[in-house]
Amino acid sequence: MKATIFDIERNSYVDGPGIRTTVFFKGCNLRCAWCHNPESQSPKPQMMFHKNKCTGCGKCKEKCPNVLEKCDLCGRCTLYCPHDAREICGKEYTVDEIMREVLKDKTFYDNSGGGVTFSGGECMLQIDFLEEILKECKKNGIHTAVDTAGHVPYERFEQIIPYTDLFLYDVKCYDSDKHRQYTGVGNEMILSNLRRLLKMGKAMWVRIPIIPTVNDSEEEMLNIKKFIISCGSPEKIELLPYHAMGEHKYAAIGKQAQMFSVPSEEKISQLKRVFV
Repeated sequence: MKATIFDIERNSYVDGPGIRTTVFFKGCNLRCAWCHNPESQSPKPQMMFHKNKCTGCGKCKEKCPNVLEKCDLCGRCTLYCPHDAREICGKEYTVDEIMREVLKDKTFYDNSGGGVTFSGGECMLQIDFLEEILKECKKNGIHTAVDTAGHVPYERFEQIIPYTDLFLYDVKCYDSDKHRQYTGVGNEMILSNLRRLLKMGKAMWVRIPIIPTVNDSEEEMLNIKKFIISCGSPEKIELLPYHAMGEHKYAAIGKQAQMFSVPSEEKISQLKRVFV
């Protein structure tokens, strides 16, 4: 069994408690207008070209069997580019291969209360693989977290609940029409799954990206708060300010980024007070 992974980030402090390794699955069924990992959206490996790193030396074209007129992801251009202007995003891993990486830092997990977080993209789109690697983590005494947008049938949660210590659960908009406008899907399934997980008392951090002109009003935050309170009590509610650090990634995969302004610290503080 294999899964397509686009990054394995070690020594992470932002994807759950303690020091963590975050495994990013490729493929997502949302198209958030503010996505900062657009290379995660396609489930397939793809070539990324970082134009700002290219000096025009021509080594990639010289070594490419197709003279750069088409790409079959052979990877020769990435091997011979002296400035790392080209990279293949996405690689197939087995459970054992990922576990070898994960276990390298087990001492850090144990000493910091950390563990492994499975993210994306949407890791729950590769649910059978996710279930198997969660089982392996638990066999090795590793704390597990699943970072999800929740737009999957609840049966997939049932598959992994026994092996998941913490859910990091995204809530982007309370209004379903607005959610559809900016992500491509409504939020009925997302909120339904959130309700069921909270009512069963599953450990959860709710994460809300703050996107100016989309969901940065007190009214929107209050609606989200009321919904969450009606379902249960998450361990934490995090507000995640929009940032533009993914802009260069859009160019690298040949897409145009939709830009938003970065919310001020004052605005974030104002919205945090809603949840106090």
